[in-house]
Amino acid sequence: MNLTEKEQRMLDGEEGYAVRKSMEILVALGDIYGAERLIKVGSVQVAGVSYHNLGDAGLEFLNELAKDGRVKVLTTLNPAGMDLENWRNLGISEEFAQKQNMVIEAFEKMGILVSCTCTPYLIGNLPRYGEHVAWSESSAVTFANSVIGARTNREGGPSALAAAFVGKTPCYGLHLDENRVPDIHVKVNADLTKFSDWGALGYAIGKKAENKIPYITGIDEAGLDELKSFCASVVTYGAKPLFYMKGITPGAETCQVPKDTVEVEQSDIREAYDNINDEVTDIDFVCVGCPHCSIKEIAEIAELLRGKRVAENTEFWVATSRSAKQLADKRGYTQVIERAGGKFACDTCMAVAPLKGRFKALATTSAKGCFYSRQNNMKTKMGSLEECIMAAVTGKWSS
Repeated sequence: MNLTEKEQRMLDGEEGYAVRKSMEILVALGDIYGAERLIKVGSVQVAGVSYHNLGDAGLEFLNELAKDGRVKVLTTLNPAGMDLENWRNLGISEEFAQKQNMVIEAFEKMGILVSCTCTPYLIGNLPRYGEHVAWSESSAVTFANSVIGARTNREGGPSALAAAFVGKTPCYGLHLDENRVPDIHVKVNADLTKFSDWGALGYAIGKKAENKIPYITGIDEAGLDELKSFCASVVTYGAKPLFYMKGITPGAETCQVPKDTVEVEQSDIREAYDNINDEVTDIDFVCVGCPHCSIKEIAEIAELLRGKRVAENTEFWVATSRSAKQLADKRGYTQVIERAGGKFACDTCMAVAPLKGRFKALATTSAKGCFYSRQNNMKTKMGSLEECIMAAVTGKWSS
C-alpha cells in the first residue's frame, strides 16, 4: 500500500504507541484486501464495547491504547453490556458493572463520545451522502451505506479504533464504486402490514441474496424505523451491508437493474416468521429496541402501555440511546412506561448484555434480536409492537 510521508512516520512510531499499532492494523488490512492507499474518514463507530464480549484480554488491549491514543475524528460507541446509570435495576452484577465501567473509562480517555448506541445517526453521528466513514455495528453499517448513501466497510472493533486514531481507513471494498453495484434483483410481491414484517422481509431477502447486494423493487413506502429494522435483519441473515430500494434509498435511480432475479412472496414472509418463532406461549422477557428505539417508537410504546401493567413474572425493556431517553423524560413517556412496570435499558441491548440463563422466552419486534437471543438459549417470538406489549402485560404470546 502506498503511504504518504506522514503516514509512514505514524507507522514508524513518531506519534506514539496507539497510532503506530493502528497503522500496523490498517496497513495489514490494506495488504490483505489489495488497497492502494488510505482515505480520510469523517467519523468512526466502534463496536466491541460490552465487557461481556471483550473480557479481560480486550480490556487490557484498550487500556494499552488509552495510554497515549487520542481519536482524530468524531467517534461514537456501540452499546455496552449494561445501562451505565441504572444497571442494578436491570439485574446486572456489581462485578460486571465494575469491569464495564473500566472499559468505558478507557474509551473516554481516548476522546470517544460515550454514546453507547447502535443508531449513531440518531444522536449526532450523521454522515453526508458519499462520505467515507469507518463504522462497525452491522445494522448501522447497512443503514449508513444504504439509507444515507455514505461509504463504509463493516469494520471490526480493532480496525475501527485504528481508523479513529489515524483518521483514515484503507480504500477497498464498499469504499470503491465498482464494489457498490447491485448484483441481484429482488422483486417483493408481499404486503407488509405490521412493523415486524420488515424484519421478516430482511430475513427472506438475506437468505435469498446470499452475500450479494440486493436491488429491491415492489416497496412503495418505508419510514426511518422500518428501514432501521430492515437493515438489522437483512445483514444478519445473509446479505452484504448495502442494498438499493427503488424509490426509497439514494442511488437506486441510477443503478442498472441486475439480471439475476428472485422474488419474495407472502409465503416467504410466513416462512420467515416460522423460522424465527419458536413453539412457546409463556413469555418472561419482552425487549423492544434492536436497533435502539427512536423517540417515535418510545412514544408509541407509552401510548400502548398507558393504563396497563406489566405482568408480575415478565420483564419489559425499552432499549434506546440515553439521548432518546432524555427526550422521553421531557415528553412524559418515561413516566408512563415506568409506571406500567417497564424499564428503560439505555446504553445496552439484548444482543450484548449478559443475559444467558436469566430468561427463558423473549418477545420482540426484532428479527436480529431473536437471532442473538437464541444464542443466549432463549425461545423467541417476533411480532408487532402491539403483540409485544400484550405479551408484556399478560406474560403470554397470544397470536
